[in-house]
Amino acid sequence: MTLLQLSAGRPFLTDGGLETSLVFRDGIDLPDFAAFPLLDSDHGRGALARYYGPYLDLAEETGSGFVLDTPTWRANLDWGARLGYDAIRLAADNRRAVEFVTALADERPDLRCVINGVIGPRGDGYVVRAAMSASEAAAYHGLQARAFAEAGSEMISAITMTYAEEAIGVVRAATAVSLPVVISFTTETDGRLPSGQTLGDAIGQVDAATGGTPAYYMVNCAHPTHFAAELDPTHEWVQRIGGIRANASRLSHAELDEATELDRGDIAELASLYGELTTALSLRVVGGCCGTDDEHLRTIHRAITGEPANRQPLTATRPGTHNRRPAPVPSSAPTQEQRT
Repeated sequence: MTLLQLSAGRPFLTDGGLETSLVFRDGIDLPDFAAFPLLDSDHGRGALARYYGPYLDLAEETGSGFVLDTPTWRANLDWGARLGYDAIRLAADNRRAVEFVTALADERPDLRCVINGVIGPRGDGYVVRAAMSASEAAAYHGLQARAFAEAGSEMISAITMTYAEEAIGVVRAATAVSLPVVISFTTETDGRLPSGQTLGDAIGQVDAATGGTPAYYMVNCAHPTHFAAELDPTHEWVQRIGGIRANASRLSHAELDEATELDRGDIAELASLYGELTTALSLRVVGGCCGTDDEHLRTIHRAITGEPANRQPLTATRPGTHNRRPAPVPSSAPTQEQRT
């Protein structure tokens, strides 16, 4: 399957800080920062639909494509068990998540959407405590990968990966269900992964172990000032980075963990930094992470394209059902994105 964003003339958009928006802006309680339980109720699905709406509007206004993520960053076995979900119920919610976002996309037939099943880390998104081997990670994340494939997802992304072995496992799980895969690492303020590995070494390790299977890599849940110095365009691994989903705040992960109020950062500065990153990176996807919302993304879009977001005519359409199996329209639609 060829991903639309790989051949587009400009970056696709995606959303911002799902969980941070739901928690701090909308006042929704998300135990363990998990958004997927919202899929289980009309009220929750409505909250999710209202969250995604402005981003989809922006993509339509600008004629951009859109990578539409499932709200499943916490929908794995360990976090699910903490919330009372067994494996059967968890798999059902992962399938429901794909059906939900597919229905949102199908409501906008002229918008080029790619349905993306999101996998988060088994543990904390900021700290490496008990690391898995690549084989263990492949088996562990297989539940979500299979559910995504069964429901018609077009790709899988591992978001906020903190060490290379877990990322390799996700690649293997995605390969086992024949879906394209993207790996997104997070970094500390020194530009290194929470494991201590450099970003370049992590990308190199994953590519070596998987034969370069990931369609591209991303960096998320870090401010551009934390990792931009590492992105020397003369290094081959830098050219493998195709997406950025940065935090609004310059704060470290430890500081964000202790924060009781949302730090939306300096929106104009963040957008300017995205613009600078385009000189080193061939970006396929741009979005946000903790603390960002549609205002951030609108400003970022303007910075990287020079175009205002004011309803330009669309120049391309999303073909048919986009090779997705039909999905029911959500009965209404399902937070803070701390580490997504």
